[in-house]
Amino acid sequence: MKKTIIEKPWGYEEIWAQTEDYIGKILHINEGHRLSLQYHREKEETIRVLSGVLEVVYSSRRDGELKSRILREGDYFHIYPHMIHRFCATQGTDVDLVEVSTNYLEDVERIEDDYSR
Repeated sequence: MKKTIIEKPWGYEEIWAQTEDYIGKILHINEGHRLSLQYHREKEETIRVLSGVLEVVYSSRRDGELKSRILREGDYFHIYPHMIHRFCATQGTDVDLVEVSTNYLEDVERIEDDYSR
């Protein structure tokens, strides 16, 4: 498989591995940008920060209060189905992270989005 770059309004995704069961991506989030506040019905993912300072906004329940956690290089975070989450490069740096997840690319339910998607 060759790598695939997908431009996003917040940066880009590089798909570096994909099978029927899993997908590996590198996400580059430009400083000052954030992904949509979202959840997945089936997709499960684990991220690890490669560079920069990432703010993860999340709630473990659909109607729960949003929390925030700051992750730095080497830190990781697990997202399970129905967990509300958002990745933010709002700490003064671009962010690069690796994401390994189940292969449900279209499984995104957006709650809020800075880019009107």
